[in-house]
Amino acid sequence: MPADANDDIYALWDELARFPASRADDALQHMLARLCSMFGAQNALWSVVVRLPVPPRGDALNGWRPRLMRLCHPLPALDEVMRERADQLWHSGVDLSAIIGAAGEEPFLTRLLFEALPAEWFEGEYYRHFYLGVGHADQLSVRQAVNDDVRIHLFLYRGTASPRFTPAHKAPLALALRGLGWLQQRLLLSHGIHAASSPLTPAERTVLLALLGDETEKEIARSLDKSPNTIHIHVKSIYAKFGVRSRAALAALWLGQGIADSVPRG
Repeated sequence: MPADANDDIYALWDELARFPASRADDALQHMLARLCSMFGAQNALWSVVVRLPVPPRGDALNGWRPRLMRLCHPLPALDEVMRERADQLWHSGVDLSAIIGAAGEEPFLTRLLFEALPAEWFEGEYYRHFYLGVGHADQLSVRQAVNDDVRIHLFLYRGTASPRFTPAHKAPLALALRGLGWLQQRLLLSHGIHAASSPLTPAERTVLLALLGDETEKEIARSLDKSPNTIHIHVKSIYAKFGVRSRAALAALWLGQGIADSVPRG
């Protein structure tokens, strides 16, 4: 890593802090693109992994399964392979790389692909299909625990023509991600994960992000080409799922101020 890597990381933090809560998706895309540039990566994958309430008996992944995935540079062939890779986690014969990725309870972990797996793994079909088959030869990853049941995984990929990631890349990437816990929480909230009583529908999430801006419900209805009554129904559902009674209380979740007028649950 260059000597001014920390300056690049601090600049990234400042850039992301300027994104309003209503542009959480844009902030995520900016973070992934900047990390690719900073670390010489071909692509990046951000994923939310959750622990199943009742894991299957003898589950090799200790109940961990991906809930959301976002690629920096999505391509149809790559999207298909990533879905196939995620689907395999629900079947027997889970690959060693997934087992190692889920193992342990460390709150924060940075890994190099060539450190984590034995040499013979790179001669196998899984590496050929899911890595080399989409132009990925190497990987640098971070696993960050949000709580006992939610983790953030971030993967940076390099192609076959690039040199491998080295141990010198681990500390800067860890620093970059450790300083962005607030953004991870914002992204989770925007999907209703870890705060809502049930997942948000796509329509509810669109309305939620608009609510975090300055628009009134009528303005949101006009911008989304929906009736005010439809938007109000979505707003009421969003409030119920987050256990709040007002827009101010909803915004307080994003500011980390708790909920002043929350609806008792239970």
